[in-house]
Amino acid sequence: MKNLCLILIGGVVLLLHCSSSDCEASDCQPNTINTITVDISGHGNFTSVQTAIDSVPEGNTQWIRIQISPGTYREKVAIPVNKSCIFLDGAGRKLTSIEWGDHEETDTSATFTSYSDNIVAKGIKFKIGFNLMKRRLIRKQAVSARIVGDKCAFYECGFIGIQDTLWDGKGRHYFNACYIEGSIDFIFGDGQSIYEKCEISITMGRYGPGLIGSITAQRKEQPQDTNGFVFKNCNISGIGKVDLGRPWGPYSTVVFYNSSISNVITPEGWNAWDYVGHEANFTYVEKDNEGAGANTSKRVPWINKLGENEVYKFLDISYINGDGWLAKIPDLNSTKIAL
Repeated sequence: MKNLCLILIGGVVLLLHCSSSDCEASDCQPNTINTITVDISGHGNFTSVQTAIDSVPEGNTQWIRIQISPGTYREKVAIPVNKSCIFLDGAGRKLTSIEWGDHEETDTSATFTSYSDNIVAKGIKFKIGFNLMKRRLIRKQAVSARIVGDKCAFYECGFIGIQDTLWDGKGRHYFNACYIEGSIDFIFGDGQSIYEKCEISITMGRYGPGLIGSITAQRKEQPQDTNGFVFKNCNISGIGKVDLGRPWGPYSTVVFYNSSISNVITPEGWNAWDYVGHEANFTYVEKDNEGAGANTSKRVPWINKLGENEVYKFLDISYINGDGWLAKIPDLNSTKIAL
């Protein structure tokens, strides 16, 4: 994430696909869901996740479930912009894992990249292996997942990394009961996203005393943009010390609500980073949280004190679901195979 110019270059496809914060994807066709299977031992239609995605026709508008059997799939996976309406259905994040180990450049390192609209994933761990087993922190960007399409939802998934773990890019996104692990800016991007009942795990303490990381680096460029990160009913814990967030844009917006926050959070809570002098433009909100790290008495003086109505617009599901797209995704518990 340090090389902004590289990220902008890497985002050209995204800008062509969706050039404004109010860009909305079309819905997929309802009812019938076709299912194809992936099994690393050869008992499915495919042995790799990428080949299954490659089989989806361009311009697809009908939900296709890619049912992924337990196993560790050591591959880089990408869903191109012209392959929509895909449901990646794993066996559980402790059983189904997609892993790779790239690093160096933020925009090319991701183990899993999704450029398309209308993508759903359940029960999968996305892991970037670079640096995880080292005792000394090597500051290099290494992304486990990059999400840049509209109407994308992740349920009970895991995102494992250290620096820049989850690139939550442009579009409306929903994360439910997910596990997200990292140390530095490990949830970052310009998505309009709600994280609900998620486990946020800090690992900064693995790399020695005195180091301070950050959970979020949210990017909002203009005051009229609607994007931001909202954390509801989450649990934040781990080892070491981190800030709740620092800005990757002049109008950075992050809300923590009704969450359990341990003492991993610094007393100051937030860092203005490269935008010192622009603090009045940030929307950083903490409301109704509990735990040792939720004490706001020593927070930076510029955190927001929004009124009830102003906070509610972020907390209500309509913040990302104004057109009701979440009700139109496939039945997450269905095992029916339509061929």
